[in-house]
Amino acid sequence: MAVHVGLHDDNFYTRRCVELARMAIGCTSPNPMVGYVIVKDGKIVGEGFNPKAGQPHAEVFALRDARDLAENATAYVSLERKGVVGIIDPNPIVASKGVDRLRAAGIVVTAGVEEALCKKLNEAYTHQMLTGKTLLALRYSISLNGQVSDHLGEGAIDSGGYYSKLPQEYDAVILSSTYLHDKPSLPTSQEPSAKQPLRIAIARSSNATLEVPGLTTGSEVESKASLVGVETVISDQITVNAILDYCTRPGLCSVLLDYTGNTDDLEELVKESFEQNMLQKIAVEILPLWCGRDDRNARFPLNTEEVSKMKSLQPKIYNQSTILEGHL
Repeated sequence: MAVHVGLHDDNFYTRRCVELARMAIGCTSPNPMVGYVIVKDGKIVGEGFNPKAGQPHAEVFALRDARDLAENATAYVSLERKGVVGIIDPNPIVASKGVDRLRAAGIVVTAGVEEALCKKLNEAYTHQMLTGKTLLALRYSISLNGQVSDHLGEGAIDSGGYYSKLPQEYDAVILSSTYLHDKPSLPTSQEPSAKQPLRIAIARSSNATLEVPGLTTGSEVESKASLVGVETVISDQITVNAILDYCTRPGLCSVLLDYTGNTDDLEELVKESFEQNMLQKIAVEILPLWCGRDDRNARFPLNTEEVSKMKSLQPKIYNQSTILEGHL
């Protein structure tokens, strides 16, 4: 392969790799999203991405696309494979091995191009590879006067909206057991071909009523739930650790704690996640609303001294709402 010289630089083509990879968002877990671009004489001659777990790697599709033009071309990839590399694969089994083999064969390899962007693309995968834990994120809405609200912004649940895209990005969503009593449906992504997340409903009492479309369970939770494919997990204590351990077994890389509905079941989880430094990411929707003080969720279950300074805070605008996303 030749060193690339053309109208665009390595960063341009690496960003294109990330764009391609994101086409499979929500479909590749527990594997990473990967995009691949083949460039020859300053032109893209082949592109590909891994469409879902179990499918061929991104380079297979890109090479099929490029055909004979791949000879003496430059390859760009968002995650370590070969050519110009965004980041080294954090999986200790394969980390740097692909790059080392290529360099040993006399092929020029550039690593670390658009590294921050490529890390963000697969942040849940990277977190699990480095820590062995599922990434935990928290989402909630807040009014202009600082009250935690049960509302969502205009168009948030529609295709292209913030709350429609959010479930697509996570393998599982944690909900209050009363969520479905208060809401007409589960949080669902309306994006085309979106893979829906696993829903985890938290019920702290054995007498709690779990209502799912087509299913109402009280004291007979386990027997009725099993008939419609709902798994019931009974634990002496419902903790963040217990939930994340459960999620690790089936290979879930990311979990969203959705602080909405009647949040009594979730308050202790939020406190624990902060106190034990188990929360990696927060998404806050600032609504163009002024909420009354009688709002049942008006008080957030944290003291100010428990909150760490946010890192890499990014604002996004959806209609009249502002979405803030950041890391702890």
